[in-house]
Amino acid sequence: MFRRIGNTVVRHPVWTIVAWLIAAVAIVATAPGLPSSSDESSFLPKSYESIKAADVQQEAFPSAFTPSAIALYQRTDGGKLTAADQQDVARITSELGKKHIDQVQRVIPGQPSKDGRYALTLVQMDSKNAGQPKQADAAKVVREDVKALTKGTQLEVKLGGSAAQALDQQDSSKRGEALIGIGTFVIILVTLLIIFRAPILAVLPLILIGLVSAIANGLIAYATKLFDLQANSSVSSILIVVLFGVGTDYFLFLMFRYRERLRAGDEPKQAMINAVARVGEAIASAAGAVIIAFLALVLSTLGFLKQMGPALAIAVTVTLIAGLTLIPAVVSLIGPKVFWPSKSWQKEPENARFAALGRGVQRRPALTAALSGVVLLVLSLGTLGFNATFDLASGSMPKTKESMVVQDEMQKAYSAGAAAPTDVYLSSTDGKPLDKAGFDAYARKLGDVDGVADAKLSQVNEGGTTADFTVTLKYEASTDKAIDTVGEVRDVAHANAPDGTEALVGGMSSIYKDIDAAVNHDYRTVFPVAAVLIMLILGLLLRSVVAPWYLIASVGLGFGATLGATVLIFQNGQGHPGLMFMLPVIMYLFVVAIGTDYNILMIARLREEAREGRDPREAAGMALRHAGPTVAAAGFILAATFATMMLAGNSLLTEMGFAVSFGIAIAAFVMAMFFTPSLTALIGHAAWWPGHADRAPAGTHGADPAVAAGEEELTQDPAGRRG
Repeated sequence: MFRRIGNTVVRHPVWTIVAWLIAAVAIVATAPGLPSSSDESSFLPKSYESIKAADVQQEAFPSAFTPSAIALYQRTDGGKLTAADQQDVARITSELGKKHIDQVQRVIPGQPSKDGRYALTLVQMDSKNAGQPKQADAAKVVREDVKALTKGTQLEVKLGGSAAQALDQQDSSKRGEALIGIGTFVIILVTLLIIFRAPILAVLPLILIGLVSAIANGLIAYATKLFDLQANSSVSSILIVVLFGVGTDYFLFLMFRYRERLRAGDEPKQAMINAVARVGEAIASAAGAVIIAFLALVLSTLGFLKQMGPALAIAVTVTLIAGLTLIPAVVSLIGPKVFWPSKSWQKEPENARFAALGRGVQRRPALTAALSGVVLLVLSLGTLGFNATFDLASGSMPKTKESMVVQDEMQKAYSAGAAAPTDVYLSSTDGKPLDKAGFDAYARKLGDVDGVADAKLSQVNEGGTTADFTVTLKYEASTDKAIDTVGEVRDVAHANAPDGTEALVGGMSSIYKDIDAAVNHDYRTVFPVAAVLIMLILGLLLRSVVAPWYLIASVGLGFGATLGATVLIFQNGQGHPGLMFMLPVIMYLFVVAIGTDYNILMIARLREEAREGRDPREAAGMALRHAGPTVAAAGFILAATFATMMLAGNSLLTEMGFAVSFGIAIAAFVMAMFFTPSLTALIGHAAWWPGHADRAPAGTHGADPAVAAGEEELTQDPAGRRG
């Protein structure tokens, strides 16, 4: 199949390129905009208690005041607020409300702090658009207006709250995307220049992947709208890295094999056909593993991951098709001039370092496997200290952003949970009015929970069927203590609900509690499903039952080592309270799926060498000699491009960038180069049971690898020459 694809695109390169250009123009011109949400509650399905509580609030208290933005005032000299200052706050609050800003429904004064140094203005926005870009736009107007109204007073004001956080997150995301894009571009360009010393080869993948990126983003926007998926600003940053990182990987897989075939004496066009024929199966299998792993995210209960999975799968699918069609077509048009001005492509270097590494693995496979395995196991011990954090807003932007400063100052000036109180909704299940006589006792029960600062009845709906008890925690909403406390609040609220009533607990801490449960569900569901599906792909590629087991086990060890190293550096080294909650899921999929790419490339080359009649140890050594440079170059570029996410300046992308880049480096430079080939050499022919994929087909012993590996017959090129 891959030989036919290679023949077609090399014979018709212009039509192939024109087809891609037409597709790009059509898709980009007609694709809808990609929506984005920063509302954590929108990530959860309606079966969770926090979401049920939000539905009760909407039904029973449609006009209930829930601030989307909070203006925090303090004197410029840091002293206590005077009577004149209080009057200024009242005036500013009143005038802000009269401006009738889009999305803003009510503006009311908040309670002053107990120490008398802070005052608040609370801004309620349309709850239907929570987390949407239009509320971030409204927060920008509110921030500008409230600052303008404060001029000429002794006050300074900062705007916080969820809408202001969405605005700052949006701004931070744009800056992060720009830095990631520039960093990725520079890394790929410089690395390819060093590897090939050919400017055309360095620039070419950036141009081609840029075209692929435009098509992929358009298709993702279509899919997001068609299936009503949630989007998040972090997806765009990840997409940049995936498209350029994976795209460059497939470009390198092909170009290294193309150069090898040229060195073997193939005519240029036939060299490309042979390159696609030989490496096409490995590229397709590697991409298939990545696509399936990403699609496994559809099983996630979190809307954010549900959207990310198909988006990344679409991106890799488009990149795969480009790797097998667009790149061969363009390179076949240019021919060997693509390597200009370097002439090193004409002859394989003698005494290459990868040949020496290959000889080392060939001579001492047991020692190589043991040493690399110990490194992975030792790093994996760090996973025992893993702790999750759930504040997506503060995790996705620097602490210096205005909304984050407000959050920190409010924690000091008020009860830490005052900015995001917990609500307990007690509702009648038979439609009869609630017995008000028990309200005080119920509130006391809630207030007695350890970790609760205050609990009181806030309001009862018109029919008297639902009561809202506001519970203020002693801890900031996203902390472990707050999440543990809200779990106890739920237990008390449920246990003490009178007969004929139902209690539901809502608020941000309750949402984080449910996100924690959802992530744990994903660990139990997404991980095993992705692993099984990747093993199936490996089994089909290698025609083996044995090899997929130790290959997926080695990648699992790589995951453990990566998570362990991330815990050691960020939690133990930098003192972070924990790692962002979705990090292990994302890391698992990137490290396991993309890390499998290098295992597939190496094991496919090892099989090719074995089918040449070499024994398992010699085949492992030769595989490392020939595939090692490709794995090293691709692994370095992909790890470096993921590392550019650390430039974004927020903890979420910094942790994600480090973890995935470290995991890719482990996958390429430890697993694929040493652990996998040495294990395969030790296991020998049994690694390919029950098939005989490592045995040379009858009559092909000693044949050229381009003939022996993969398909048994070789088609002729248009000139009648054989590859």
